[in-house]
Parts: sequence; structure tokens; C-alpha cells
Amino acid sequence: MSIKIGSRIFAPHPFTTLVALVLMVLLVSLGRWQLRRADEKRALFDSFAAGVDATQPIEFGTPPVKRYQHVAAGGHYDETRQVLIDNMMNAEHVGYFVITPFALAGGGWVLVNRGWVPLGASRAERPAIPVGGDQRQLHGRADHMPSPGIQLGTKAQLLPPYPVVAAFPSRAEIAGLLHESSWTTATDLVLLDPGEPDGYVRNWSAPGFPPMRHIGYAVQWFALALTLGVIYVVTNLRRGGGAAS
Repeated sequence: MSIKIGSRIFAPHPFTTLVALVLMVLLVSLGRWQLRRADEKRALFDSFAAGVDATQPIEFGTPPVKRYQHVAAGGHYDETRQVLIDNMMNAEHVGYFVITPFALAGGGWVLVNRGWVPLGASRAERPAIPVGGDQRQLHGRADHMPSPGIQLGTKAQLLPPYPVVAAFPSRAEIAGLLHESSWTTATDLVLLDPGEPDGYVRNWSAPGFPPMRHIGYAVQWFALALTLGVIYVVTNLRRGGGAAS
């Protein structure tokens, strides 16, 4: 098929047309996916910002709260059974998140992320992470346990001595390690507030890229689709004086 456009003829090859259409559909789909990711991240960042609007006290039987909800809990830390989550980054430095079990005053447990500590001279040298077992009221944000983007291989079983170093453990895995079954249903984890005592580096924020980064990626995919369309048209225009067929 050919189409006469002024002094030129647009005569694309069927195979070239098919390839161009497939690629343009793919590029547009990637752009639309990035826009959806931007909407998801906007909701996540809005949820993080709104989390401190009110504080929810949590106990053993408290129903699940929203992610990033600001919470308060009374009880005491268990210094003897702590977990270090390996390969956590802070300002391009490698270290650990310090996860400490917290015994709730009315019974049951919750895990508290007390913040980030740097890696020592080697992983054989574990950091000192003391914390008193006195009764206290702590404040933080409800969150999920950290999780990897891609899980490769089989996880190693968590075993003492403490503090146990683990790569992205679930709360269930830590519960099995501690031999504790009574966990609050309110949240898997509490991110300890930066102003709370007995914590480490706590630069908490919503995870991942901000929404505008995804919008920027979407614009790039759409621009590539448009560029491909222009190249397809230009490369299939030929000079000719015959009638269109």
C-alpha cells in the first residue's frame, strides 16, 4: 500500500510497520505504567505525611492500623534477643537496622526498628546495641518489615547467638527465632521516632522514588514512542510523481 503526500509517496513495508507498531505500543504501555506508579507513590507519600496527624495507642488486641500511622505503646525492650537486618543503606554507607522486641505492658509483643548503625570493620564484628529494660512509653510509625525487590535463593534459618544477623527477615521468621507466638495485630513493625531515646540513625521516609521521578520516566517513554513514530514516517517517505494506489 502506498499513499501520495504532496510530491512524496508514503510506502511502508508491512514487516517494518508491524515492528514499529509493536514497539510504539510497548513504549506507550511503559509510560502508562510509570504514570500508575506515580499515582501509587503519591498515595504512599501522602499516607506518610498524614501519619502524624494523630497518635494511635496500640496493645496486643489492637486491630491493624494504616501503614505509617503514628502509634504509641507501653512496655519494655528485650535487649537479649535483638536482630540486625543486613545490607541497609544510609547516605551510601552499608550497615544494619536494629530490630528490638518490645514486650507490651498488657501482654504480647511488637518489633521496633531502633534505627540504622554502620557496619564495623567486618561482619564478624557486630555492633554494640544496648538498651535498658525499664518500663517506657515509646512512639513511632507503623510499618511493614523491610523487603527485597527480588528474592534470590533460599533464606537461611535464623539461629542464635544474638544479635542475629539476617537478610530481610519476616516477622514470622523472627517470631520463630524468638519462640514467641503472641504478637500484636496492630502492625508488624514500629519505626521509632527520631526524638525517642535509645535509637540510632532514623531518617524515615516513604520508600522508593518520589512521584515526580516516575512522571519523568513516563515522559521519556512517551517521547521515545513519538520519536519512533516520526522516524517510521520519515524513513518510509519517498520521492515520486506517480498516482497513489
